[in-house]
Amino acid sequence: MILKPQLKDIRNIAYYLGKITIGLGFTMFVPFIIGLVFFKEINPALDFLVSAEIALLFGLILTWVCDSDKELNWIQGMVVVSLSWLVAMVLSAIPLFLSGHYKSFLDSCFETMSGFTTTGLTLVQDLDHLSYSHNLWRHLGPFIGGQGIAIIALALFMKGSVGSFRMYVGEARDEKILPNVIHTARFIWLISIVYLIIGTLALGIVGMLIGLKPQNAFFHGACVFMAGFDTAGFAPQSQNILYYHSQIFEIVTIVIIIFGSLNFNLHYQFWSGNRKELMRNIETRTFLLSVMLTFFIVTIGLNKLGVYSNALILFRKGFFQLISGHTTTGYMTIYAQQFIKEWGDLALTGIICAMALGGCVCSTAGGIKMLRVGIIFKALKQDIKTLALPEYAIITQKFHHIKTVFLEDAQTRAVLSITISYITIYVLGALIGVWCGYPVLNSLFESTSAAANVGFSCGITDASMPTILKITYIIQMWAGRLEFMSVFALFGFIVAFFRGK
Repeated sequence: MILKPQLKDIRNIAYYLGKITIGLGFTMFVPFIIGLVFFKEINPALDFLVSAEIALLFGLILTWVCDSDKELNWIQGMVVVSLSWLVAMVLSAIPLFLSGHYKSFLDSCFETMSGFTTTGLTLVQDLDHLSYSHNLWRHLGPFIGGQGIAIIALALFMKGSVGSFRMYVGEARDEKILPNVIHTARFIWLISIVYLIIGTLALGIVGMLIGLKPQNAFFHGACVFMAGFDTAGFAPQSQNILYYHSQIFEIVTIVIIIFGSLNFNLHYQFWSGNRKELMRNIETRTFLLSVMLTFFIVTIGLNKLGVYSNALILFRKGFFQLISGHTTTGYMTIYAQQFIKEWGDLALTGIICAMALGGCVCSTAGGIKMLRVGIIFKALKQDIKTLALPEYAIITQKFHHIKTVFLEDAQTRAVLSITISYITIYVLGALIGVWCGYPVLNSLFESTSAAANVGFSCGITDASMPTILKITYIIQMWAGRLEFMSVFALFGFIVAFFRGK
């Protein structure tokens, strides 16, 4: 029997959703202040002032009308998280739509969902003339979403509770770095802000060296770092990273996106002095092996077609796109159409595999994740041993992830469930793309990019694409970023509300 949610359940959900919305409203003052003070942009600043007022009013009404002192249970925590991303998408789209650089409100919603989910697919029109304020907001979205929208509330408004942990898990983060989940959330934000300062300085200095004016250099540095560390792929210019035409800029960017794709727990271990963990951890080992294999496929494909004139250019172009796809960042140093017209099916297949696999758990990256891939291979190894050794043999399999962990059947089942969910959504998105008239490989490429939160495009993602495809990609980005569980919980809650007893 399905239990129907009570009014107290809805009030509890609305109360915590209001808190998250208030946090989002306050973040809108960042582009408002910076645009007004540093760039003297009056009208764009007003767009954010109006939007912040709407968000704060909505959040305050929810917390006032639905005031609650109850703990969130598991289903409530999951529902709060999944709803908060949808509410954030709509409210954050308001200032972008007011900029006049989007053909419809749906397009601006697509942009904000792409940003918050650290995807990087974009529908902006005339990006090169977008105001500094609106451009900054595009890049703040990945920085907020990469660390977690609900984690804003955990870091700023929560004092520590069981409900906080349920919201934390609902955002696809099942690892506590510190014993207290609130302290974990604050550590994630602290380390991200420290990296932001260092990364902005590094990219800003490189920007000045390649000829950008100081103000533009550090603005670009901040934007590229926020989208790069949070593996989103947004860039201040329409040519993406190709705009800078600098190998040094590309190298710094590669370092940033690799840092962003690593588990925050690994960052903690590194800064705590346990640097050997980086080489012992199953995730980093699996990631290194996966990068080597997928780059090998890409190299064979590019070399076979003779796309680039020499090995150095092939490595520079091929490896940048590969590592950008594998970390689910989506930064590009080629044009989107080159994937289809120049790279060929084999290299494109290598990129699709890299995007589908993704980065590490508890990071800003998307995709299936390296820990799950490593566990699947460990389980496969265990099954092979079971078949090869005598029946009376006791077989155990272990791996190292922060500590030594013995592989259990329940763990393997959970990993396979998420992996199958990802593969299913990759294929479903591709089928809808084919139904809309696009080629099979192109559709699979774009679908994988959306669901794995990558941001690569082979030319399908455009303001003129069918509305059904825009909605499909929005759902894929949302579900892929939350790793399905919170989304399933929301759908279950809705079904229970209408059919429960």
